[in-house]
Amino acid sequence: MIPNLINQFRIEGKIAVVTGASRGIGEGIAIGLADAGATVIITARDQERLEGVASTISERGGTCSVVTGDITDESTISQLVSHAIDKYGKLDIWVSNAGTSDHPGSFSFEDFPTWHWDQQIALNLRPHFIAAKACAEVMQSGSSIIGISSIAGIRPAVRFAAYGAAKAGMNNFTETLSIELAPKGIRANAVSPGQVPTEATTRVGGVPPEQFENLADRIPLQRVGTPIDIASAVLYLVSDAGSWVTGQNLVVDGGVT
Repeated sequence: MIPNLINQFRIEGKIAVVTGASRGIGEGIAIGLADAGATVIITARDQERLEGVASTISERGGTCSVVTGDITDESTISQLVSHAIDKYGKLDIWVSNAGTSDHPGSFSFEDFPTWHWDQQIALNLRPHFIAAKACAEVMQSGSSIIGISSIAGIRPAVRFAAYGAAKAGMNNFTETLSIELAPKGIRANAVSPGQVPTEATTRVGGVPPEQFENLADRIPLQRVGTPIDIASAVLYLVSDAGSWVTGQNLVVDGGVT
């Protein structure tokens, strides 16, 4: 019997953690997963912004709890996993979204400082490795680990070498993780967004909000992305609709790559 396709995208009863969920893509993913039925645990450093996201989820009929912390601190990851197990009895979905290039202006290769390279690996790659190890200890068959990567990880990232290298590392790690965890029935995938204007687009890329739409000229589908575009891809991968998909990097970029 063929199941109802729409129901395949429902994730009622699932417990999900979303990092970097106080704004932008992470906020969109958290709201999207809650809309689809998951209980969502959100984390970031900004307590006030997290409470705002939690309020939005509650107003839309969802369930959410907040754990404030720095994802580069291993204790934050441990706290998130413990919170899921202690409060809800399980952990089904982990989405590593926290990360950014985090330096206005970027660097040419000749001027690229070692400290920035180390910072980018510590922010954009290492936490996903630590989180995956922690998840593997408690997740049951049918669970999913998602890394939010970037198209910077699949093409040259001029002046953003460390960020691109970190995201390329996430992509390779995802493939390896999918094979390592397949015997447990745990799936691992990545999503690589293209140009999705957020606060970071202005802070790091120097593009003011009023110029966001100008970015569409370089995109075949002639529009920039939105957090819901990325959230939709994540929902597919963590739901039963994507239950036979693992080790993949789903590129969502309007046709750029």
